[in-house]
Amino acid sequence: MLRTNRGFTLIEIAIVLVVIGLLLGGVLKGQELITGARVRSLIAQQDGIKAAFFGFQDRFRALPGDYTAASTNINCSGGCPNGNGNGRIEKGGSGTPHEEIYIWAHLTAAGFLNGSYAATSSTSAVEDGNTPKSPYGAYLEFAQDGVYGSGTSSTPAALKHNLKTGNQIPVEILAEVDRKVDDGRPDTGAFQFSAYAPSGATAPTLANCVESGNWKVSGSESNCGGASLF
Repeated sequence: MLRTNRGFTLIEIAIVLVVIGLLLGGVLKGQELITGARVRSLIAQQDGIKAAFFGFQDRFRALPGDYTAASTNINCSGGCPNGNGNGRIEKGGSGTPHEEIYIWAHLTAAGFLNGSYAATSSTSAVEDGNTPKSPYGAYLEFAQDGVYGSGTSSTPAALKHNLKTGNQIPVEILAEVDRKVDDGRPDTGAFQFSAYAPSGATAPTLANCVESGNWKVSGSESNCGGASLF
């Protein structure tokens, strides 16, 4: 008895291709939704802290972290550390108070930011109890410095108050954030690249995250960071 091998018909092949296309489309759409959610989360956090910063400034006529009467006018658990009132949120060291840490205690205790962060005049190290983290688990930093854009500058003209996302953020996420809130370029505008990382963490490398004045999305670098300039 002769047996013949029956192949797939054109209709069957077409059905398989359609199913594969639907599956691929679903996977790609899922990835797009996840990326979009992460971008929105990062933007919402930055915007929330900006609103808290300006709300505090409007109420107390001082910068959070730099406020000299925080211990008197803000009800912090264990007392609020005072800043030096020089109009700059400075990184501590060599006799300078750690205002980049005090700011979170001031904002949360005054009710402008969700959470509960505590600091004292002797606080010097960034940790979970005194500093919030980004959606990617990296510590934020709010300070006046030049750690943003194409490098790190200490010239007075380059020193600006800025809110850093911290490290460990994929470059494609930062690029999308920049496109949504600013000019899409990592070295200009109100949102730029930042090499900031807290002590002990691996700092983002400019060459891995930025190329020819653009976010280096082709490299898929996962350890990048950004900063919102004020």
